[in-house]
Amino acid sequence: MQTVREISVQELKQWIDSGEAYQIVDVRELEEVQAANLGGLHIPVGDILKRRAEIKPDVRTAMLCRSGRRSEMAAYQLQAMGFTNLFNVRGGIVAYARE
Repeated sequence: MQTVREISVQELKQWIDSGEAYQIVDVRELEEVQAANLGGLHIPVGDILKRRAEIKPDVRTAMLCRSGRRSEMAAYQLQAMGFTNLFNVRGGIVAYARE
C-alpha cells in the first residue's frame, strides 16, 4: 500500500496564504465542522467514496479531520480509486487550532 503524504498545519497555512490552487476536504461529521471550520468541501468519511466525484483530482488536496486519523483513512480510500494529489493534515484541526 502506498503511503499517504502528510503536510503540517504550517504548510497548510502557507497553501491558504499563497493564492495557489488547493482544496480542503474535511471528513469530520457535521457537528464537528460547525464547531470549527476552515472552509472547503465537507464530505464525512463514511461518504468519501460515493461523493469522490466532487473532489477535483488535478488540484492538490488537503485531507482534514479532528486529529488526522480519519482523514488519513479517507486519503487511502481515495488513493485506491486513483487519486494522487492528496496530503493528510498531520494533527488535524486540533493542531491547526493550537497554531
